[in-house]
This record gives sequence, structure tokens and C-alpha cells, in this order.
Amino acid sequence: MSMSRLRTSVLVASLMLAGTYTLPLQAAPVATAAKATQAQKQLAKLAAAFHTARCKFDPLLFATANGDTRYDDQIGLAISPKMRAAQFTLYRSLQKQLMAVNRDQLGAQDQLTYDLLTYELNNAMQMESFPDYLLPLNQMDNVPSTLANYAGGTGSQPLDTVKQYQAYLNRLNQLPAWIDQAIANMREGMRNGVVHPKAITSAMLPQLQNLRASSPQASVFYSPVTRFPASFSDADKKKLSAAYLQTVDSKLAPALNRLVSFLEHEYLPAGRSSSGWGALPNGAAWYAAHIKDSTNLPLPAEQIHALGLKEVARIQQQMALLAPKLGYDGPANKLPQWVSAQSAYNIFTTDEQVLDAYRAIYAQVQAKLPAYFSLVPKAKLELHLEPELTRATASDHYTPSAADGSHPGVFWPVVNDPKQYSRVDMVSLFLHEGVPGHHLHAALLKEIDLPDFRKFSTENPNSAAYTEGWALYSETLGKEMGLYEDPVAYFGHLNAEMLRAARLVVDTGMHAKGWTREQAISYLSEVLGWDEARSRNQIERYMVLPAQALSYKIGSLKILELRARAQQALGDKFSYQKFHEVVIGDGTLPMPILEQRVDRWIASAK
Repeated sequence: MSMSRLRTSVLVASLMLAGTYTLPLQAAPVATAAKATQAQKQLAKLAAAFHTARCKFDPLLFATANGDTRYDDQIGLAISPKMRAAQFTLYRSLQKQLMAVNRDQLGAQDQLTYDLLTYELNNAMQMESFPDYLLPLNQMDNVPSTLANYAGGTGSQPLDTVKQYQAYLNRLNQLPAWIDQAIANMREGMRNGVVHPKAITSAMLPQLQNLRASSPQASVFYSPVTRFPASFSDADKKKLSAAYLQTVDSKLAPALNRLVSFLEHEYLPAGRSSSGWGALPNGAAWYAAHIKDSTNLPLPAEQIHALGLKEVARIQQQMALLAPKLGYDGPANKLPQWVSAQSAYNIFTTDEQVLDAYRAIYAQVQAKLPAYFSLVPKAKLELHLEPELTRATASDHYTPSAADGSHPGVFWPVVNDPKQYSRVDMVSLFLHEGVPGHHLHAALLKEIDLPDFRKFSTENPNSAAYTEGWALYSETLGKEMGLYEDPVAYFGHLNAEMLRAARLVVDTGMHAKGWTREQAISYLSEVLGWDEARSRNQIERYMVLPAQALSYKIGSLKILELRARAQQALGDKFSYQKFHEVVIGDGTLPMPILEQRVDRWIASAK
């Protein structure tokens, strides 16, 4: 390869990383069919190698959570420094090989794959110098609790066959080694000043303590044995029962005891009193890297903070206009607190009533959908309550359908007490987590002919600006669809949008401006009308997932900006269906690449 070609490839990679790379409006002409085929084969091979590498490195995140069941018998050891170093070495090799592929000899879709692979590799490499592995678990994301949630067989890891039971058992056998590596990492973190705040360790301790059981048979990890499908033979039941009992009793129980004891007696006392990432070694640069990873844009924290304050003020104005329709005539800034106190909005007495209400919203959305979307997935959406183990700390969420159709997409409402479950947020929440939000995007992604690294992208951290931005944008469509004519539902939307705006303020406040945990909790309670416990749950989430909460609003505002640009440019030629085809029709895209594709569509539609 010539030095000229190498410099060009490096420039493309650098611009992609900076978020300024501009896609050509038309694919470059292909020199010959033979060259095109060779370039296509090289690209396909690299794309497949990248996906396989990620799945083997972190199967829970990059495979199972995305509905890819091929690695359901592995948990990986991504937190191992040795494994991590090998992964980055592999990524550098893939980058070098990708630079040898002549992008100009690819068709338009392959060029998009080339650009996305370049982007993914660069994004992964930018995190190499930051020791995330020294913080291997928290109350929002830890492997033991993830595997405990999978024990029910209703989530991302199904338990319907003997093979699936064996796959889950294999993961349980690997968990003790993961726990010991996590303890070793945290001890290194204690030596280097990279530790969680005391409040975070206190928040995750009860969750991990609850994973221990009075007997092996009472363990959540043994519970699949109590729910064998009727089709299993007596021999299979006997063999699996004995194997699960052996693993839970002799391997898992001691490992969980080691973990809890370490956290209680060593890690908690060593915890820090500060709240944000900025207090960690090289914390400002580390947080800036997380911002770039989550938003796809090199935005300064100060700029995001100011944007958040501006959005909060705008939404508060909208709430003030809505207040009289709700029957409220008090101070405008106290409306959220007043709504939270209205018991009339707590209309449920059972969990099933909550699910029935969501099913009714689903039916309303389905009736409105064809006017706005021509691309819809075949996979259906199901609704299941969040498992009891994680209800105290979980947020309502969605898990994608499997690519092989073995399980559907699922929306998981968190219902701790149905009598306290308010109907206020339900429409907006369903539009975000269900349809047309996460489910429409994630399920459709599995049905489009794409390379695996693009198909299985919904749970990737650096896809959050698109995935969460799309879901928040989907909430705004409730107004066009006529789903917010009820003032209570519209307030729910505004309050949900307020949360995403307030996140810009508190996330940057804690991680870049030195806010305390208590200061952030107070701000969230004030603008959202939440009680202290609910605000604390959210703030502690942002404390351990720096910048992830920024992705929602940043991504949504970008999609709304692109739609406004298209509406202004196209006038009567604008079509919601066509616009949404452009936005979701090529799968998950970083914001800079999405913008170029929308601009290309506008130019062609004119």
C-alpha cells in the first residue's frame, strides 16, 4: 500500500473520530468488478472478525444483551487486564487491515459499513488509556446480578431446552473466576485511587448480599431446576439437577461470600467521599472521553451544562401553560410536586392492571403507526414485570428480540407497588421503551441484512446517542399521533423530557463541576417533583455511568434538528414515513454519519 493511500486512510479515521467526517453524496465509481469483489470480501472478513472479537471479549454485553444467542455459554473476562490488552492489540491489527481496503472500490452500503467499522474501532481505542476495568461492578451493572436475572429464562437468555440449561450452567461455573478477578481489580483500584464513592458501594451491597442463599436449593442460581420444561426426560432432569446443585453449593456460594466480605470490610472503608469522575486520576480527560463515547460528539461539558439549563427553562414554560388544564393554580415551579402528590393518578391495585394499561396504550400506538412508519419489524413486543431481585434499583427498560426469533423484544416496567404506580408517565414511557422507540429500532435491526457488528449494536455504549436519542425522539411523536390530548399524559411527556434535560445539568455538574451527590439529588427533586429516594436512585446511576445519561437529549435534539431541516427544505414533499426510513433504515448510526445521510436524502428528494 502506498504512503499516499495510508495517509488518506489515517485522515479518514481521524476525522471519523472527531465527528467531522463528511460522507460523499454519491459513491465513487467502481474501477472493476474484480476489484470491487476483492474489497468487499476483505471488508466482510474484517467486519465479521470485529464482531466475533467483541462477542468473545464481552459476551453478555455484545451478544446476549443484543439477542445474539451464540455465546450464551460464556461470560468472558473483559475485566482482566491481560484480556483487555489482547483486545486492544487485536483492534489495532484490524485498524491496520481496514486501512488496506480501498474504500473507493466499494458500493454505497459497503462504504457505510467501512465508515462504521472505522468509527467503532476508533471509538474503542480512545478508551484504552482509561482504567474502567478498575471499577468492575456497581449497582446498575454487575455480572452476578445479570446472571441472576437470566435465571428466570424470560429475559435475553432463554431456558427452554437442555442445551440452553447447560449453557447457563456453564456461565455459572465461570462466575467465581470473574468474581475473583473483580476483587483483584478493585484492590488495584484502591492502591491507585480509582474507587467508587462510599454511597455507591452501600447501594450495591444489598443487591449482592441478596444473591446469597440459606441453602443451595434456595439460591436464585439454582431456581431454573425448579422450572424444568415438561419435555425434559427424567435422565436430563436428574443430570442437570445434580450439576446445578454442585456448582451453586461448592463454587458459587463461596465466591459470593468472598465478594460480599471484601466489599463490606475492605472496599467500603476505602471508598471516596467525592461524587464525580473529575475527582479520579486524570478524571477530566476520562469524563471527556465518556462524553465523546456516549454522544458521538466532542462537546465540552460546560456547553452541555448550559444546554441543559436552557432546556429545563423551556420545558418549565410549557408546563406553566399546561398547569390550568390540570386544575393547578399554584406556583409554576411547584407543579411537578403537586402532580406527584395527586393520588387520583394512582389507579391500580394489581400488577396485572398495570400491564393491561400498557397493552391498551400499545393498541393505540399500533393504530397510529402506519401514518408515520412504513418500516416496521415483524417481531412482536411483550410486556413483563421487572424481576423482583432488581426492582429496588432498576429503571424501566427494554431487551431486544433475538435475531433467530427464539424470544421477542420485551418491555420491563418496574412495579414495586401497583397502588403507588402512577399513570402519569405511562404513555411517554411506552413510546420510549416500546413502540416506536427501542423496539421498533432494535427489532427492525435484527431483520435487515447487515453485518453482525451493525445488526447487534443496540446495547453498545457508544451507540447510546442514536439508540436513546431515537427513543426520546419517539416520545415526542406522541404529540403528532394525538396521544397527549389527555393533559395528564402530556404532563407525563413533559416531565419525562424534563428528566432528560435535567440529566445534562446534574451529570456534568457532578463529573465536571464538582457537584456533590446531595446537591444533584436536591436539584433533581426540585425540577421533577420527585421524593428523595427516587432522585437518589437516579443520581447514583449517573455517578457510575458517566455521560451515559447525556446521550438521550443530545441524540434526540439532533434528530429533531434534522427533521426540522428536512421539513423546511422539502415543504409539501416532506414525509414522516420517508424521513423515518432514512433515520432507522440503515440501522444504528453515529450522529455525524446520520446527519450526512439525512442531508443526502434531502438533496435527492428535492
